[in-house]
Amino acid sequence: MKILYCFFKRVVISSFILYGYNLIAVNFNLLLPFNVVTVSTITFLGSSGLFGLVLFKYIFL
Repeated sequence: MKILYCFFKRVVISSFILYGYNLIAVNFNLLLPFNVVTVSTITFLGSSGLFGLVLFKYIFL
């Protein structure tokens, strides 16, 4: 039960981080979609996952 609680907490924190990033990034036109793939990437990789997603979007899209 404790493992599920920790996982759920990380998902919620990652969602808030992605939402906060999108609030700031709207000025620079670097929005990331809010979906399962982006939230799970940020959940498992942390801030480096967010940086990787931004870099991927900026370079390849």
